[in-house]
Amino acid sequence: MATQSQTQSQPGIVAARGGSFLIEDRAPGEVFVPEEFSDEQRMIAQTAEQFMEEELVPRLPQTLNLEYEVTRDVMRKAGELGLLGVEIPEEYGGLGLDKISGCLVSEKASRDGSFAVTFMGHIGIGTLPIVYFGTEEQKQKYLPKLASGKWISSYSLSEASSASDALNARAKAVLSEDGEYWILNGEKMWLTNAGYADIHITFCKVDGEHFTAFIIDKGSSGVSLGAEEKKTGIKGSSTRPLILQDARVPRENLLGEIGKGHKIAFNILNFGRFKLGAGTVGSCKLALKSAAEYASQRIAFGQPISAFGLIQHKLGEMAIRTYVSESVVYRTAGMIDRNLAGVGLHDAPEALKRIEEYAAECSIVKIFGSEMLDWVVDETVQLFGGAGFVEDFPAERYWRDARVNRIFEGTNEINRLLIPGRLLKAARQGSLPLFDGSYLPGACVGFLAAELRMLSGAKRVATTVLDLAVKRFADGLTEQQEVLAHFADIAIETYAFESALLRVQKKAASSGEGSVAVESAIVRCWAQDALDRIDASARRLLAAVLVGDPLKRQLEAVSRLTARDTQDTIQLRRTAAVAVIVSGGYPFA
Repeated sequence: MATQSQTQSQPGIVAARGGSFLIEDRAPGEVFVPEEFSDEQRMIAQTAEQFMEEELVPRLPQTLNLEYEVTRDVMRKAGELGLLGVEIPEEYGGLGLDKISGCLVSEKASRDGSFAVTFMGHIGIGTLPIVYFGTEEQKQKYLPKLASGKWISSYSLSEASSASDALNARAKAVLSEDGEYWILNGEKMWLTNAGYADIHITFCKVDGEHFTAFIIDKGSSGVSLGAEEKKTGIKGSSTRPLILQDARVPRENLLGEIGKGHKIAFNILNFGRFKLGAGTVGSCKLALKSAAEYASQRIAFGQPISAFGLIQHKLGEMAIRTYVSESVVYRTAGMIDRNLAGVGLHDAPEALKRIEEYAAECSIVKIFGSEMLDWVVDETVQLFGGAGFVEDFPAERYWRDARVNRIFEGTNEINRLLIPGRLLKAARQGSLPLFDGSYLPGACVGFLAAELRMLSGAKRVATTVLDLAVKRFADGLTEQQEVLAHFADIAIETYAFESALLRVQKKAASSGEGSVAVESAIVRCWAQDALDRIDASARRLLAAVLVGDPLKRQLEAVSRLTARDTQDTIQLRRTAAVAVIVSGGYPFA
């Protein structure tokens, strides 16, 4: 299987800069799409999917009942297949696969929401801090056990008093008088996998000042756990507080550098956001399959409810949102892999730098995927009717489990602020010329030409309104959270729109326009709705930035940039719905 250095790079194609989707046009050949999965990637996906069906699903009643040893046993078996070591280097017992393969495994692990949290908490934020920041001794000690599933990891960042402001931690670490141990005191909240974890990646302030990461081994003196949290969803995932009372942690268990814990926390959260987005794609497909099957079997007024227009509207929109989400995730994975080409984990600082390039895109993946999934599972409950509100059917569990994704890995509100923050930082550093007028739309001709024109208009709206906001508020823009969030929504819509459009164009170029009848209907429908949302966000933003004639002129400009011929979105959704009904679920392999 491909290692991280054997990524999806293509000769002559340079990795796109982070954020450049707003000021540059991409050609279909420059993006990775799911239709291009290699045989090796499809094999790891099939292995993961088969494992979930054969090993996890029969034991769901026990894992959902928080029977720790059952969950540990399932994880051990996943480790035996290599699923826990997807992104751990081979020299430490892993597979060392690329990010696309990692996303595929995360997608398949979402066969159950609770297990997905356990699985991804372990392979992602619970393991990658050691992969990228551990010493050689720490890697040798921990990674083989984590890859095999013999040990389970958890990640401990939040505190009750700090919430999203992670750097405001109160947990404290001081070096013992003999210099052999760190003495830790404090309480960390909401540790995923806490009940069955063997190690905790934990953050404390050295001497109360320097934010720093540590590896805490289970059973260490002064380390204990609070009671299981009674959660709304993901009930099969262990979530407990970590209590540190003069906890003694060996000096060599300091992770990274003193005072540099923020580098670990923020870089690893990029991974978490990215992988969470991949997981939401798997959950969307699962919910859509259940909805399609139920709609075809449920008879009302003498026919399956799947024959009714409003049910088809739901099924069609579920398919559209899932398709666009999938396009966003794997486009991003392909960019990261391309940027990592030739860089191994022996050069972790360079690898992290290249991944951090796409921090804004990782936030987009997280926001977009979690909100699309929330819509899909909510409509799945609605489609099931009364049956969707009882535990005898799966819809209510999908609904409950999905909600936490908008809170995990930094709330969606925080991530909406990170997107413009990251883009503006790159602009100030000169690596992303957002405001120099360099964006010149390419020729909008050929297949889906109308949608290409709409996309160009969306990009110009995004850069125009951000430029006006910067001029209006200058350094005070960071305090205008609503303005920043409206811009973030425009950027998210633009990136998603382009990702799906390029995917359809790429398949049409290789297989012919006749092969993408359903996909082109999806993109045409999405384009209409996306432009409506972009127009609304731009108007709200501009009203907070301008008044009088300047406002009127800019609103007229937005109207011109978002102008388009009206499409019959009812029929376009029906086209997608019919494909769902015929295939019995998500219609694209």
